[in-house]
Amino acid sequence: MSTALKTERITILGTPEFKRFLTQEARREGVSLSQLVRQRCEKKSTNKDEELLAALMKEVGEATTRAKSSLEKGLNDAEKVLAEIRRAA
Repeated sequence: MSTALKTERITILGTPEFKRFLTQEARREGVSLSQLVRQRCEKKSTNKDEELLAALMKEVGEATTRAKSSLEKGLNDAEKVLAEIRRAA
């Protein structure tokens, strides 16, 4: 959250029910109604696509690590075989 002074007034219109809802939510969270709105609006939103993308990125990272390790092992094994062939020749 920003530590800048809150000096700008923002006015929105809503139904009495909506204001009651916001007031109850703020009370439940122990913050002012203004703070509730700021927190909810500034919070990084996540949706299913973002969650799936994050999971996919994690899987790709893990698969890349495994592939790199396997490739390095294969290259090391190939170097050993080439060294044996050179010694035998």
